[in-house]
Amino acid sequence: MTSTGIGVEAGAQAARTRALAVLRVRGRALAVALLPAAATVILLTGGSTGHFVGRGWDTARWTVGVLAIVVLLAAAGIALVVARARPAVSPTVPIPQESAPDLYRMVRDLADRLDVPVPSAIALTPDCDSWLEDRTHPAHGPPAPKGGDELGSPGPHRRTPAAPVLVIGSPFLWWMRVGELRAVLAPVVAGTGPSAQPDIAAARRFVRGLDAAVAVSSTTGRCPATRLVCAGLGWVARVLLRGCREHATLMERGVAAAAAERAQAVDYGLRIVAQEQVGLAYAGWDRLLTRVALPAWRMGRWPSRLDAGVVAALTELSRRDRLAEGFASRLGERPACDLLEEPGLVDEAASLLAARLFHGGPAEPGPDWSPVAWQEYPDEVVDRTWRTEAARLHRVLDSLGVRATLDPAAPDPGGHTLARVMDHLTDPAAHSRAKDSPAYDEGADEEATGTERSAALAAGLTAALAREEAAAVTPRPGPDAPAPTGQGPDSALWDDCALPLFPLQPPRTARELLADHVTAMVCCAAVDTAGATPGLDWLDGPSLLVDGERTADLTPRVLSLIEEGDPAPLRAWLVESGIRPEKPVRLV
Repeated sequence: MTSTGIGVEAGAQAARTRALAVLRVRGRALAVALLPAAATVILLTGGSTGHFVGRGWDTARWTVGVLAIVVLLAAAGIALVVARARPAVSPTVPIPQESAPDLYRMVRDLADRLDVPVPSAIALTPDCDSWLEDRTHPAHGPPAPKGGDELGSPGPHRRTPAAPVLVIGSPFLWWMRVGELRAVLAPVVAGTGPSAQPDIAAARRFVRGLDAAVAVSSTTGRCPATRLVCAGLGWVARVLLRGCREHATLMERGVAAAAAERAQAVDYGLRIVAQEQVGLAYAGWDRLLTRVALPAWRMGRWPSRLDAGVVAALTELSRRDRLAEGFASRLGERPACDLLEEPGLVDEAASLLAARLFHGGPAEPGPDWSPVAWQEYPDEVVDRTWRTEAARLHRVLDSLGVRATLDPAAPDPGGHTLARVMDHLTDPAAHSRAKDSPAYDEGADEEATGTERSAALAAGLTAALAREEAAAVTPRPGPDAPAPTGQGPDSALWDDCALPLFPLQPPRTARELLADHVTAMVCCAAVDTAGATPGLDWLDGPSLLVDGERTADLTPRVLSLIEEGDPAPLRAWLVESGIRPEKPVRLV
């Protein structure tokens, strides 16, 4: 036997040993549940043979008998909940075989080469990760097709497929080449081998059932009696989970070690290179979500080609970063998304699911939740965001009674001008007075909103934004709502009542809100009076283009105005760029 085979056997044996330890926890729980019944049998047998006679023994028989019945009923109820409760399933976009025959063929060939069972299906997740997920519970999907599973493996008709589902990170399909994707998926697909081991499968079902039972016991809105029963159910399930937690963790480590050893024989050299692409894809994906997608989601628009945006973002990164120059040459090879029949529809479904998971958007498009293409992003998202925030800024100034001119004797000309904002926030002495104060804290200065006028304006913006968000809250469609495309997310498998599941950023502070709104007002003035244009930077998000060049030095000048009340840096930049702050701007 080769060293690889020995490593696989060692990892599988370690995983099986830990699986047996998990099953022993289940056996001990069953033994505890049967203990009162066994004591009752002993007492009844002793009474029938004349050994345990007398009033005391009769009382003991009745007491232990009633206790045994109660414990058995409780144990049966808990076992029923553990067996029937629906385990949690990751939200994904299902990929039927007819929509990606080449991808299914690649996975099937990979499983044959690794000599492991073929995954029952393939799904995509809007994240940079890949894993196997068991969905054999009857509530997790429709029956398997006759003649075999979705990958075309021959076999008898079953209600649900036995093999786990292969979940692939959608950014991998667009950024990686076909060979790289195959190398990255090799150790993941190899995990179907240990999954077919009966002891490991039984241990996993037990742990997932306990986890689902805890979730059932935590459901709110029940009557007091039901809450009491659920409390007992939750307590028992948590005790059993604590008892098998360490064994389950070590079992999964053994499974992963065995899968990694088995996959060493498949594209080992290419997998080392592909792992570098995994880290690069994750960096580009994270930056695209936080810098580009999040502003669009806040506007009620969701970019419909996020995965294609990953390629653009990483290509831009390779152009800027000399360390990534070699990655651009890969783009001439066949991308893994060519394995899909309709990659545009899949990208759209994954993009909508990403918006739901990371922002909490609705399940389907609507008047206030519509897709946006990348070529429309500058006008539909960037420009609209600036003008919406500028309009909100002037509404708050109106509520504060701020005039458009500082001269009380002059008539108020009205108009939404940048000069109005700058004049209101100008207070040159405020920052120096704060620093001269004995209570001045250099560390706390970074968190301070700025001058008194800045603080009042920031508070008004925070309240106005909170009112708008509260008014915009609408009931979300249920989990059975139709998907927007033919490749919709399998929302029936997961509970979407607590969206977003993975919020990207905490709510903006008052200081950040004020800076964003003042910056938006400056950008509106630049567009309307100096011929500037809104733009999209793949790595930094919305940007202002002056004479075709991206503006990178605007933020510190705005912060100087709102934190110190000093308009000089911003005024100098406006003069240099030919922007006229006294001219009214167009708002939405």
